[in-house]
Formats: sequence, C-alpha cells, structure tokens
Amino acid sequence: MKKYSTIWKMYPGSLNIGSIAIPLHPLRRGNLNSTSNHVFTFTKHIQSQTCMKITFNHKLYGIALLSLFLSACSSPALDDYSDVSYELTDQNGEEVIFPDDFEGSPVVMGFIYTNCPDICSFITANVGKVYEEMENPGDTQFVLVTFDPERDSPEVLKSYAQAFDMDKDPFHFLTGDTDTIDQFMRRVSVRTQESYSRELDDGGRMYFLNHSDKILLIDDNSQLIFDYGGSMTPVNIIIEDLQKLL
Repeated sequence: MKKYSTIWKMYPGSLNIGSIAIPLHPLRRGNLNSTSNHVFTFTKHIQSQTCMKITFNHKLYGIALLSLFLSACSSPALDDYSDVSYELTDQNGEEVIFPDDFEGSPVVMGFIYTNCPDICSFITANVGKVYEEMENPGDTQFVLVTFDPERDSPEVLKSYAQAFDMDKDPFHFLTGDTDTIDQFMRRVSVRTQESYSRELDDGGRMYFLNHSDKILLIDDNSQLIFDYGGSMTPVNIIIEDLQKLL
C-alpha cells in the first residue's frame, strides 16, 4: 500500500490565533507521498504507524487541532471506496459500476447538476482542463456525477457534455436512480439543499440547489487521495497531484 503525507493546504485568507493559522477558505485536503511547492501550514507524515509529534503554544487550540490531525493517523487515505458498489448510467445509456469499472486507473471526479446557474460550469470546465493541460494523462478517467437524477437523464447529460466538448473518452457523465445517487452523495460527502422552486404552467417544477463544491482525486486502488474545492482550486495544483499517482 502506498504511503502518503496528509497535507492541509492553506491559502491567503486565514485567521491567526497565536502561532496557529486557521484557514477560512482551504482549497484542498488530502494525502501525497511528498509535499509540493505550494504554500501550506501543516504537514503530517505517516511513516510506519507513527505520527509526528505536534506542539502548540496554546494548549486549548492545540488540543482541538491535534485531534484533527490524529484522526487521520489510522489511514493513509481520506477514504477507501473499494467496499462499495454503485450501479450508474453514463451519457450514452451504458451501465457503469463505481468504483469497479475504474479500478486500476486514477479518477478525477466532480459533482454537478445541469440546471446549475453558477459553479457547476466551473467544476466541469476544471475537470476538462486537467485533461487538456496534462502532457500525459495516461489512463486517468475523468468523471462528472449529477446529484439531480430527477432531471439529469443520460440524454440531458450527453447534451451537457457536448456543450463542453467532453462527450468523448476519457470523460464519463454519470446519473442513476434517486436512491443510488443519494447513497453515493452521502458517501462522498456532497450536500445538497433546495434553495428555490416554483410550479410551471405545464405542471412541471423548476428548482435550484445549494450544494457542495467538490472535485475528488481517487487513486488506482479506489482510495480518495485529495478533496478539492471544485470551482476554485487552480488546475495546476490538481495536475501536480495527479502526476504523482501516474
């Protein structure tokens, strides 16, 4: 099993308490086998089964933050999806099983809905840019999963993919039945909440959703390695992390 370092990446906009910088807008959280050149506040190396000792000037804040670090000591990855199986459908109407059908390949995965008026287009574009800007993406698979299966049928997802010039390999736009999608979203910690709705003259209903902003980087063993702010993380950071998995 690969060994990683757990890195909490912090960017401008942090709250300083004593000697501890608390991020207001962390862009990524995850594990890698080496640190990158980008600015970060804390690094916790996992070597054998020993976590490095962390000391803080202020005991109260030290205890709270220490518990956060130690919670990751038991596993080299943020999550392991090898114990689940979700039957989904891609934009071509073909069955896709996650994570089984992607095992052996790294996966860049975003979460969207096609009626989104704002950040979903940025999430989708960022997933596409990772592929476009990598010199050699290898066998990496690029996946967008809807959390609005009521409206996002395979046909709708296909039109959406075509609008981004992503209706081709190695891109997959996935939907499924409501129960499966709900279970999937709970597992990947994607939250949604209806923010606005109204009845239409034709008897239908229009609604918008508040939702998590997320792109995941999953390794070839179905382990979650990084969890990014999907619409706001610079693409070069995702590419740098992905290259270390290839």
